[in-house]
Amino acid sequence: MSRRSLLRAFGAGAAGATLAGCGVPAAYVQPGDRAGRDFSATDHTLRFANWPLYIDTDDEDESKRPTLDTFTERTGISVRYTEEINDNDEFFGKISPALMNHQQTGRDLIVISDWMAARFVRLGWVQEMDRTEQPNVAKYLDPQLRSPAFDQGRTHSVPWQSGITGIAYNRKKLGREIKHTSDLWAADLRGKVTLLSGLDESFALLMQGNGVDVTRWTRDDFYTTCDQVEKLVKEKHIRRFTGNDYIKDLSTGDVLACQAYSGDVIQLQADNPEIEFVVPEEGAELWAESLMIPNLARHKRNAEKLIDYYYEPEVAAELATWVNYVCPVPAAREVLASAKDEETADLAEDPLIFPDDAMRRRLAIARDITSEERTEFAKKWNSVVGL
Repeated sequence: MSRRSLLRAFGAGAAGATLAGCGVPAAYVQPGDRAGRDFSATDHTLRFANWPLYIDTDDEDESKRPTLDTFTERTGISVRYTEEINDNDEFFGKISPALMNHQQTGRDLIVISDWMAARFVRLGWVQEMDRTEQPNVAKYLDPQLRSPAFDQGRTHSVPWQSGITGIAYNRKKLGREIKHTSDLWAADLRGKVTLLSGLDESFALLMQGNGVDVTRWTRDDFYTTCDQVEKLVKEKHIRRFTGNDYIKDLSTGDVLACQAYSGDVIQLQADNPEIEFVVPEEGAELWAESLMIPNLARHKRNAEKLIDYYYEPEVAAELATWVNYVCPVPAAREVLASAKDEETADLAEDPLIFPDDAMRRRLAIARDITSEERTEFAKKWNSVVGL
């Protein structure tokens, strides 16, 4: 399953927009009120909330997670790991009452998409990490992910995994190559194209197809894209808007091309090598889902240790072989390349896990939708999509 958010009926205009957009005074937490008593020195535990299927598991016992087990053996810190995050907005709704009321969430470490992470940073709901205690993060974090607009210097977040929103298509059935986003609008693809339904998931690639620099896109750029998509909907060119169910459509041949996430396509290719993933020549969005430490976490130091552990190249490489998203630790590539197992070594050459320089030049991190923009833009996008 994809870890990217599937926006529900109200999309990005749900509870988060009410808090961040309307500026509820009680929601914001001042810097001095974010840290609580840290019990890490005496309580060697940690509560880690993540998405399903987003960590390595043992071949014979899926309840075992080798990298976490090794961390516990090495540090003595036991990790209570839960796969409780299925949607960014849903999880926001679950823990926001505690955070806005200056209460503990019961979690020391969470993983959320960067567009949602931006909201947490704006609201002051996560703690700044001590990078002097995280030498691996300081040394090995992918330079392209080091300083997103919402968290300059990555002081409040560290990427767990990264990925690319691009185009997937069945080259054999289509009978030609796709190189540009505009290729999706060709006549022979009428009714055979799907786009992602989520505002935050979809708009960057479409803007890039129009030549927009998504690191500084404008309100006019957004409405131009909406008008373009609305026209395509009326012409019945777009089959439908999807969450991660585009995987089924592409597999069955109901669609020939679609917006897609790089990690999903790697999994699809294992069963159908005719499916290809392309970063259009105009560019594609590079995104991340990041580790964050909520306010008043009881085991902040333990959480920082776990984060730094996953930035050891050997550990990052082991995780990459399982999740197949863009690895935020480029040095892990050399670890995989030296593997004796041929299939594992081949992953080092997969540009969807370790993008090469040519691909990286076409990748960009889109600027965040501001709290002032979100309600208006979500309403417009949802009207186009039909949510």
